[in-house]
Amino acid sequence: MLQHDRLQQLLETHPRELVVRQVQRALSNLRAQVEAKADSALLDADIAKLPETIDHLLRKTVNPSLQRVINATGVVIHTNLGRSPLDPAAIDYLREITTGYCNIEYDLEAGERSHREAHIESVFEYITGHKVGAAVVNNNAAAVLLILETLASGGEVIVSRGELVEIGGSFRIPEILEKSGAKLREVGTTNKTRASDYARAVNENTRLILRVHPSNFHMVGFTERPELAELAALARQHGLPLVEDLGSGLISDNPVFSESEPTISAGLAAGVDVICFSGDKLLGATQAGVILGNPKWIKLIRANPLMRALRLDKTGYAILVHALYRYLRGEKEQLPTHRFLTIPLSELEARAQTLAKRISGCRSQVKEGFSLVGGGSAPDVKIPTIVVALEPPAKSSAEAMHRFLRRHEPPVVARIEENRLVLDLRTVWPDDDAAIAGAVDLFCRSSGS
Repeated sequence: MLQHDRLQQLLETHPRELVVRQVQRALSNLRAQVEAKADSALLDADIAKLPETIDHLLRKTVNPSLQRVINATGVVIHTNLGRSPLDPAAIDYLREITTGYCNIEYDLEAGERSHREAHIESVFEYITGHKVGAAVVNNNAAAVLLILETLASGGEVIVSRGELVEIGGSFRIPEILEKSGAKLREVGTTNKTRASDYARAVNENTRLILRVHPSNFHMVGFTERPELAELAALARQHGLPLVEDLGSGLISDNPVFSESEPTISAGLAAGVDVICFSGDKLLGATQAGVILGNPKWIKLIRANPLMRALRLDKTGYAILVHALYRYLRGEKEQLPTHRFLTIPLSELEARAQTLAKRISGCRSQVKEGFSLVGGGSAPDVKIPTIVVALEPPAKSSAEAMHRFLRRHEPPVVARIEENRLVLDLRTVWPDDDAAIAGAVDLFCRSSGS
């Protein structure tokens, strides 16, 4: 096998041991087919394609499986595709910060050690309008764990039964409470909880009141939930901190969202003592768990030994700092998440029409549709969009077309509706439109449309 021309070329560019291993792997697969008494015609075809198969196996081995993907699903914060894409300018800033040394924990004015949060506290004060302390860890689950372990370990945490949620990755609030060493005190019912329910539950073992954003679902109908200001007044009355797990990280009101999507600024204004949220959702930055609030409570959280185990590294800080300064300078539209959420329909329609004309191999239709925010944020919000719906060739299917696109270079992930492949350009960079057209056209022509 190694004498074959194709494999000789591979040996010129790859270590011999690696090529040999892929040859052995391909031959082993063929032997398994023989033992399973595979169809002889199929077996002959696989033998003929052996050099090509080995080349494919080798490329899969030497190329990282983590790769760039074109997101044509219309889900802006797509959890499986990396959530919020980063501002390209943030990468330049990241390179500047990380390729040498930086003052991550050093006060240049005083010439002495400082703390990481010094780089973000004043910025958060400006963009939220509230004086806050800050702590940042590697994700919001870690933020919840750190807050509860610091402020409530060994005591009780009051939570509404309607907020004992599970979000992606089997992250459950009751289980995090258990891991923190705090005890859960459930109040109210699934659909109705009142401030009086919280008040009756307060006792000498109560350490804090926890409010949890439902995240990826929305209850409607016969429901009731106390206002944050009511809970804040109750917490102050008993000298307890009111903690809000906001999750989505929406800084302030945005016309894209309904009033049901709470904001960080509103929470702080209502009297929340400690609030935490994700950095890679509506904030539009990197994965992080941001904790803001009353400096008295934040100081305790930062002093917890767990803080060192969970804190964000300098690369994450650099991206977070860059995003926050976009807000400070009134440039949040430069963050891809905000850009994708607010692309005008006229722009999407023009791109969709151009894309449809580029595809000659199968029938396409430009039509209205809906994009989603995603990432457990604003589950009831549907954003009007324009999509390109593709009919698969007669001898194929939408599933086969999607599988082909996912294996293309670069991979394209879309969605399927009524046996048609739907491409939503809201979540696609304009420079990638041509790549999508080429991949679809290639599939349609090769499938004999």
